[in-house]
Order: sequence, then structure tokens, then C-alpha cells
Amino acid sequence: MTTLPLADRRNNQYLIPAALISLLFIASLRIVLENVKNSHHSRAFFWQTGGGYRVVRRPVSVSNDEIIETGCDIFEGKWVWDNVSHPLYTEESCPLLVKQVTCQKNGRPDSYYQNWKWQPHGCNLPRFNGLKLLEILRDKRLMFVGDSVQRSMFDSMVCLVQSVIPEGKKSLKRVPPRKIFRAEEYNASIEFYWAPFLVESISDHATNHTVLKRLVRLDSIHNHSKQWEGVDILVFESYVWWMYKPTINATYGNLKNVQEYDVTKAYRIAMETWGNWIETSINTHDQKVFFMTMSPTHLW
Repeated sequence: MTTLPLADRRNNQYLIPAALISLLFIASLRIVLENVKNSHHSRAFFWQTGGGYRVVRRPVSVSNDEIIETGCDIFEGKWVWDNVSHPLYTEESCPLLVKQVTCQKNGRPDSYYQNWKWQPHGCNLPRFNGLKLLEILRDKRLMFVGDSVQRSMFDSMVCLVQSVIPEGKKSLKRVPPRKIFRAEEYNASIEFYWAPFLVESISDHATNHTVLKRLVRLDSIHNHSKQWEGVDILVFESYVWWMYKPTINATYGNLKNVQEYDVTKAYRIAMETWGNWIETSINTHDQKVFFMTMSPTHLW
């Protein structure tokens, strides 16, 4: 371990990208823990054959450093500096990243922001294991739904797992408003679905979405939700776009009746629409749903 220079420790901007990556890690850890609780999994490894690679499964042997102590709250802790085990990936190691989300390619001179990790009080988080996650996702779909914050979660998740998959056994395609990463040997997909308000709006085009003249349909979610049906693990997020201004134009019931809503009231109504869909459409035996919130100071 080395000590972060004092000037850099004072610069809080380093924590924001690290926070996003760490939030992803904690979310993925929650997914892992939910699946490990009541099932037996297999560890996958690659066996080279004359025709390439195939996945072979064997019983998982879990070491002590991969177990989180019972009762440990992974959400209570602090950020610590770690330049030994972090970063978990770099821009150079993940060719699937577009330039828009690559800090160094866009001129950032430092890389300290990649070396922060979350340290819970009283326990340790196991290091991320891409193969273990892929085995848990075998024959499943994991979908991130939301805005560009959630798209960053998708990008990071793909970067975390793609390096352990041989060439020719993985793919990334864009079918707006979706991005789909496939791990062929596992019959698994990690996906992103653009829905910045979760409910429908005039900002739902994946690349050509309006910012200044937003209009939200507070009671309408069908066009989005039909794409979420049957997905095994859904991770929702919607916050940043609601916070652009204190008011927002929206409709409820009558599409011609556009009113200016206090944004917190509109957000509550939209979440009720989303929550009603969750209650009536999710099979809790086969599907898991997570909702990622944001700090009130996120935009600062």
C-alpha cells in the first residue's frame, strides 16, 4: 500500500467514478448473495479442446476469504485507498467501452479515482469473481434499467466479466433502447434498457432524447414494461433526470392535459405506477428486483 498524495485526497471528484463502480460491485454482490443462499452452484473453468474452448463445471469450493460473516452490514463502512487489488479493470483491458465513458482517453491525467474501494465495518468484501457471477447467471438475463448512471453500471459489469470469456464466446450488440452483452457458453445475458424516468416520456429514445423540454407520462409504463417481462434479475434506477428542475411537465390520464408538477410529487406518482407494475407482474419465485437509490448530493 502507498499513501495517496494529500492534494489528491482533498479532491472529492475522485470518489464519484469510484462510487459508481463500487455501487455496481455491491449490487452484484447482493445478486450473488441472494443466489448463493438456497442453491448449490458449480464453478466454471475453461478447458481447451481441438475446436476451441468449452465450459466445464465442477462443485464450488468456497474459501474463507470468499465468505461474508453472518450479520455483517455491507452498507455500513468507509472508502479506503487500495492500489494493490484495485482497479478491477482498466480502460485498456475493456475494449467494449465507448470513448464517451473513458476518462483517460478524454484527457484525464490521473488514475487515482480507480483505486478507491468500499470497506465495510467489521468484515471484508470478497474480491469480485467474474466466473462465479457468470455461473450464477447461467441461463438467465440480468437487466439494468434507467438512465446514464445505470448505463455506467452496465458498462462496468460487462468490463468486470468480459475478460474471463474467450474470444468468440461473447458479443455486444445495440438494439435501441437496449444494449445486450451475451456470454454464449453460459447462455447468459447482461443488458441495459434506457428508461430515464422508468415511466414513459418524450426522452425515451436511446440516443436522441430531449433534455430541456421534458414531458413525462406519469401513469404509463406499458411500452417499457413489456421489455422487462420474464427477465430474471431487474436492477432499476431513476433519479438524476427528475432532479433537473424543481418542476416538470407531465400528463396523468389525458395525454392532452399537460400540467406543470412539482418534481417530487411527479416522482412519487411515477414510482407508484412502477411499484404497481412490480406488484402485479413480477413472479417472486423466479425473478428478483433491485432498486438503486442515489445520494441527495449526487448532482453536486
